[in-house]
Amino acid sequence: MSNKYSKEHEIFVDKIKREKKSILITQISVLIIGLLLWEIAAQFKWIDTFLTSSPSAIWKLFLNYMKNGQLMKHVGISVYETIAGFIFGTLLGIIIAILLWWSNFWAKVLDPYLVVLNSLPKTALAPIIIIWVGAGYKGIIVTAISISIVVTIMNMYESYKSVDEDKIKLLQTFGATKFQVLRKLILPASIPSMISTLKINIGLSWVGVIVGEFLVSRAGIGWLIVYGGQVFKLDIVMMSIFILGLISAVMYKLISILEDKLFKWSK
Repeated sequence: MSNKYSKEHEIFVDKIKREKKSILITQISVLIIGLLLWEIAAQFKWIDTFLTSSPSAIWKLFLNYMKNGQLMKHVGISVYETIAGFIFGTLLGIIIAILLWWSNFWAKVLDPYLVVLNSLPKTALAPIIIIWVGAGYKGIIVTAISISIVVTIMNMYESYKSVDEDKIKLLQTFGATKFQVLRKLILPASIPSMISTLKINIGLSWVGVIVGEFLVSRAGIGWLIVYGGQVFKLDIVMMSIFILGLISAVMYKLISILEDKLFKWSK
C-alpha cells in the first residue's frame, strides 16, 4: 500500500509546522523580554512608576481584584455587552446587506447615506445614542452595534456584488429563484468576507463598549480605566488594558478557529 502523501509533501508540512512553532516561540519571547525590561526599569527607578506602574504591581493588583471578586464582575459586564453588540451588529448588518443586494433600487438610494455614516467617527455619536436609548447596558450595547453595523453592511454588500455574474446567470438559466441564488451561491461565496468582517467587528464592538462605559457605566473594564485615571492609579489602568487585550485576543482566536473549521468543511 503506497503512502497517501509524498516525501516532498511531508517535508513541506514539517517545515510549515516548524515555522509556526518558531513564530509562536518568538512572539512569547518578545512579550517576556518586554515585561522583564519594564520590571527592571521600574525596580532601578529608570522610569517613573507613578506614571507607568510595573508588571509586579499590576500582577499584585490583579490578584487582589480576583480575590475580592471585583475583577470578574467588571470583566463579565464588559464581555456580555461586547458579545451582545457583536452578535446583533453582525446579524443586522448581514441582513441589511442581503436586502440591499436583493433590491438594486434601494441599494442605490441608500449608498450615499452609508458612505456618510461610514466616514463619520462613530464614537462621536455615542453621547447622542445613549441619550436616545438610555443609560445602562442598553445604551452601551446599542453604541457597540452602531459602530460595527455600517462596516458589516458595506463589507458584506460589496462581497455579494462581487460574486461572478456568469455563475448567477447559469443558476437563473436552470430556473433558480433569487432566494435560491442567494442561498446556494451568494452566501457560500461570501464566507471569507464574513469571517474577515467578524474579525473586524470584534475590535469595533470593544470600541463601542469601552466608549459607552467611559460615558455612563458604573462597572466594566471601561469604568475601571476611567476610575484609575481619576484617582491617579495607573496600575488599575494598565491592568484593565492588559485584560482588555487578552480577552480581545481570545475572541479573535475563536473566530480564527471557526474560520479553519469552515474552510476545512468546504474543501
